[in-house]
Amino acid sequence: MYPWIFRTFFAPMDPERAHHLVIPLIRVFGLWPIAPVLRRFTRPDPALQTRALGLVFDSPFGIAAGFDKDAVMPAGLYALGFGHVETGTVTAIAQDGNPQPRLFRLVADRALINRMGFNNAGAAAAAARLAKAQRRPRRTILGANIGKSRVVDVDAATADYVASTELVAPVADYLVVNVSSPNTPGLRGLQAVETLRPLLQAVRDAAGRTPLLVKIAPDLPDDEIEAIARLAVDLGLAGLVATNTTISRDGLGADAAAVEAMGAGGLSGAPLKRRALDVLRIVRAAVPDGFCLISAGGVETAADVQERLDAGATLVQGYTGFIYRGPFWARQINRGLAGR
Repeated sequence: MYPWIFRTFFAPMDPERAHHLVIPLIRVFGLWPIAPVLRRFTRPDPALQTRALGLVFDSPFGIAAGFDKDAVMPAGLYALGFGHVETGTVTAIAQDGNPQPRLFRLVADRALINRMGFNNAGAAAAAARLAKAQRRPRRTILGANIGKSRVVDVDAATADYVASTELVAPVADYLVVNVSSPNTPGLRGLQAVETLRPLLQAVRDAAGRTPLLVKIAPDLPDDEIEAIARLAVDLGLAGLVATNTTISRDGLGADAAAVEAMGAGGLSGAPLKRRALDVLRIVRAAVPDGFCLISAGGVETAADVQERLDAGATLVQGYTGFIYRGPFWARQINRGLAGR
């Protein structure tokens, strides 16, 4: 029934408003006694258990950062069958993000454009919620994705990332440094290796034993992707997330004038699929076999997830597919993977 629900109710609605309307429902899914009953329906096949980052994931498929920005619904997402939930992006200083409208659907392309701008309640608030979620006896693996506060100059970015790290790393199962969102001015410039090295060193030291990963953009040249991958290995990071959204508008079927009217922002969903897969292969060729790679971008079906795993991904994440596939998307993926 979800395609009908989407066409009838969600498609005519502002995408951000629709997202906020479903948050309370997903939170209800995480409550007792609903969660245990729902989990029996969505629980991944035991054959899908995946070891990574010193942890055991129920499934290699999880929800990417951006869906649960403030860690308000990890229990509900676990009940829906996701093998992990990456919360955030959170910043040390709470911020409203960019002006609305800032989220747009490209339905025919199975895509989204967003320029949210790291809207979140701050790392301290996220840390409190993560700590509470960690006390649940049965829960999903929780990652925390951190970014630069908008009011902080790029020159002071390292201290800002460290401030977030000190708050969320102790209550997260793993930590991701986001230097690749296109929606915070100057952020992507931090991906330059000479700038990225001291930033990651500082965050690594502040994170302690919490596994640390870095998330990169798909728009970097191949040689820069290789350089960042080698840097992550050299610094002893636990892994790398590839990729974030793209600023490219290539290959879209939507009307060019309509896309231009939507304005700037990161494109996610099906049009990102080919480049995300290419970046995964580039990174896998540059890192040791045991290095954790989380692949994201253009994933919607079990076949897409399997393709990423076959190409060397350790774990796979999705986001945009949730909008077009509905709340039992993770169950569909897990059933498809088990069938393979």
